[in-house]
Amino acid sequence: MRTHFIAIGGAAMHNLALALHEKGYKITGSDDAIFEPSRTRLESKGLLPDEMGWFPEKITNDIDAIILGMHAKADNTELLKAQQLGLKIYSYPEFLYEQCKDKTRVVIGGSHGKTTITSMILHVMHYHNIDVDYMVGAQLEGFDTMVRLTEENDFIVLEGDEYLSSPIDRRPKFHLYQPNIALISGIAWDHINVFPKYSNYVEQFEIFVEQITNGGILVYNEDDAEVKRVAETTANPIRKLPYTTPDYTVDNGTTYLETPEGPMPIEVFGAHNLNNLAGAKWICQNMGVDEADFYEAISTFKGASKRLEKIAENGTNVAYKDFAHSPSKVAATTKAVKEQYPNRTLVACLELHTYSSLNAEFLKEYEGALDSADVAIVFYSPDAVKIKQLEEVTYEQIAKAFNREDLIIYTNPDEFKEYLFSLKKQDKGTALLLMSSGNYGGLNFDEVKTLL
Repeated sequence: MRTHFIAIGGAAMHNLALALHEKGYKITGSDDAIFEPSRTRLESKGLLPDEMGWFPEKITNDIDAIILGMHAKADNTELLKAQQLGLKIYSYPEFLYEQCKDKTRVVIGGSHGKTTITSMILHVMHYHNIDVDYMVGAQLEGFDTMVRLTEENDFIVLEGDEYLSSPIDRRPKFHLYQPNIALISGIAWDHINVFPKYSNYVEQFEIFVEQITNGGILVYNEDDAEVKRVAETTANPIRKLPYTTPDYTVDNGTTYLETPEGPMPIEVFGAHNLNNLAGAKWICQNMGVDEADFYEAISTFKGASKRLEKIAENGTNVAYKDFAHSPSKVAATTKAVKEQYPNRTLVACLELHTYSSLNAEFLKEYEGALDSADVAIVFYSPDAVKIKQLEEVTYEQIAKAFNREDLIIYTNPDEFKEYLFSLKKQDKGTALLLMSSGNYGGLNFDEVKTLL
């Protein structure tokens, strides 16, 4: 089967191309930019396009299927040619479903925590040599790729994103998977460019629950009131398994999880990650892993890439970077680091980088998000606001939104970097937390390591 990818932007799409190549598909593709490690991986398999850009002459009648990425626009020249020829066009999640519709589909949804929970599940399976198919949004230790598709595996574990499927398929991705086993970790308003009202956003999770196959299972976080309401009011005839944050203690920078065998040290920390762990345990048990085996495996889980990732540490100072950008994630991550290092000065830096976070109306959702930090810093680029064609965001709006009198705000990357490096001259005993889905206007995270 010859399959062509249009705008395979994003690691997940690149990894799907590699997974299909592994299955014996003939793969071609187009993109306007491909970064490492995807570039080297595609090149090693002969899948890297000869040149970047879109070329309608690539689209011919001998192509069996087109997979369209969200990175493409509706007026993409290759897409228009495919439509003109009447070729079969799939969105990324639509094609994934076609590949796994005869398997037991485990779909992990939620506004936050889904990458970590999916990663935990796959770590446990890998630890116990249980082979499953999967699609996850982060590179995992011990896994070569982020997508695996086989003919023989019974289970597939899918990270269920609520964002749109493609420029011509406006359904949220996780509506297309029809899970046999599903999980919802939390609901906190996001993607306001697509879901302008909170009610619009919540409705997507209600639909997700309705898509669970009859007699299927919903695992849900009952600590989240909205999740609890969505789970408990559905008329779908499914089995419902609630979970809550387990008991744990923190001693001298190490988190201990309470288990039936007593306290067990674990690598991850923070109440939100312990909550994620409880959800992952229910899923693994429903995939055939007993409780004792789950605990044995999860004790060695170090976290998903870009999620509370330790980038430097010495005797008295530590630095983390985290993908957190939505208000609920920022609050949970900041609280987790302060709880882990209560006697250190927590310097929490947040970059407002996404469409939602740079929206003046949405900013008020951040109230209190940095309250756990001793020093709270917000960075945003006025250029990013212009690129996203949003109304200008002012210092005053940000200060009012976070409702913190000592909030420090930077808009100049060089001034922000200068501040970070001034920390080196301060008293010892600092925990530095860098939260962003961007890079603070060009910050080299390797340089940050020298701060300690």
